[in-house]
Amino acid sequence: MSDDYVFGGSADTGAASPARDNNPPLSISELSFALKRTLEDRFGHVRLRGEVSKVNRHASGHVYLTLKDDKSAIDGVIWKGSVRALGVQPETGLEVIVTGKITSYPARSSYQIVIESMEAAGAGALLAQLERLKARLAGEGLFETSRKRPIPLYPRTIGVITSPTGAVIRDILHRLAERWPCHVIVWPVVVQGDAASGQVAGAIRGFDALEAGGPIPRPDLLIVARGGGSVEDLWAFNDEGLARTVAAATIPILSAVGHETDTTLIDFVSDRRAPTPTGAAEMATPVLAELRAFVTDLERRLDRAGARVLEDRRVRLRAVARGLPARPEELVAIPQQRLDHAASRLLAGLHRNTEAHHRRLAGVAGRLGPSLLHRVVEQRAARLDGQGARLAGALSANRAKHEQRLLRVSARLSDEPIRRRLDQRQSRLDALSARLDRPLPLSLERAEARLAALSRALATLDPRRPKPGFARIDDETGRMITSAAELSPGQAVSLVFPDGARGAVIEGEAPARPRPAIRPRATGVDQGDLF
Repeated sequence: MSDDYVFGGSADTGAASPARDNNPPLSISELSFALKRTLEDRFGHVRLRGEVSKVNRHASGHVYLTLKDDKSAIDGVIWKGSVRALGVQPETGLEVIVTGKITSYPARSSYQIVIESMEAAGAGALLAQLERLKARLAGEGLFETSRKRPIPLYPRTIGVITSPTGAVIRDILHRLAERWPCHVIVWPVVVQGDAASGQVAGAIRGFDALEAGGPIPRPDLLIVARGGGSVEDLWAFNDEGLARTVAAATIPILSAVGHETDTTLIDFVSDRRAPTPTGAAEMATPVLAELRAFVTDLERRLDRAGARVLEDRRVRLRAVARGLPARPEELVAIPQQRLDHAASRLLAGLHRNTEAHHRRLAGVAGRLGPSLLHRVVEQRAARLDGQGARLAGALSANRAKHEQRLLRVSARLSDEPIRRRLDQRQSRLDALSARLDRPLPLSLERAEARLAALSRALATLDPRRPKPGFARIDDETGRMITSAAELSPGQAVSLVFPDGARGAVIEGEAPARPRPAIRPRATGVDQGDLF
């Protein structure tokens, strides 16, 4: 469909249009898409400056926002594929310059801008965005001093992440060669522009992935370096992703971006900041000449201390030697003589001790004859025989005593007393039977009739056995409900009938009605007073 047709051309519309009408009606969709093509053809490439508001990051990855100034506003959309390529990420209140094309959204007949690139409108906006990001990372604890690692004192391998061309790498290598010749690995990256942050982060991850003892030595320290520049030139080092990569690295990182007055985001998350790239080389390494002079001085001091110790020992040895005799044998002559005398006395003492113990053993052996043991055995046997005779006599006397008691008890237990006691108990039993055969008094008969009537009335009033036409209400626990105040709307209850139980639910509140008192039915028999 051509634009001439859309805006009232002379194309044939068929029988649906009257012959006298040369401007056929358009549908809403035809008009919306015609306006869409017109906007895209006329404003295919525009640059707008405004403040970002109403940022909405959709789950699909697209970003919807609004750009506004002091008088007007326009909706904007950033497709998923363009979000990561933006120079700055959209945030509410940020003043930006965007590039894109104007289009419309036919479903609502509104126009919008499809944003392809975004950059901060000025240094003030950049610094404001940086401060917000810095505050957020500080809240996460990435700037804490406790998480920073110490810089190694004597690194063997240093990794440098910077541009391979320019004065920065030459200054670093020259300073390292002067102070501390070591192995240096340079990872070339761009240090300005949109791709700089990604390349620097990739270099840090690459160094971090090296294994100790591999073909490429793992650095003990990393230096991220760049020369000075404006805020826009150094903006790549304020990237959030780069800052998080530096914080997550396991190798200590020394930040040397810009001059001493320049400050970037990685200066806060790195383990240490250097004012310049040359200063970073000086912080990373000691001075080999100074170390050699220090070691030489230590060696001289050690030699002097050793000489003093030897001389002191020599003087002390000479002083002690003056108190010794001329010949060494004289020192051990007297102790040796004393040892000989002690050895001779020891042998004679052993012989005398042995003879004394032999005499004592002979004296004791004479008293330990077999007759001594036989005498003790005979005494014990005589004592045992005497105790046995006394025990036999006591048993005989006890047996005779019990036989006499048994004869006396047997005489008392003859048949005549037993028969007499049985006759007495039978007569008492006959008397009781005669008393039970008499008729009950009239008062007892009335009491029995009244008790039967009360039992029947009690059975009719027993709530556990409802009468036909009546039911007992129990709650969920089986407790009987006795008042309407105990029930609430929606409560589940059970209706217990004489032949079973059914469930029910209380639907609403009802006014409580007084329960009529149940009186027992009168009987024709005069029940009297039970008590």
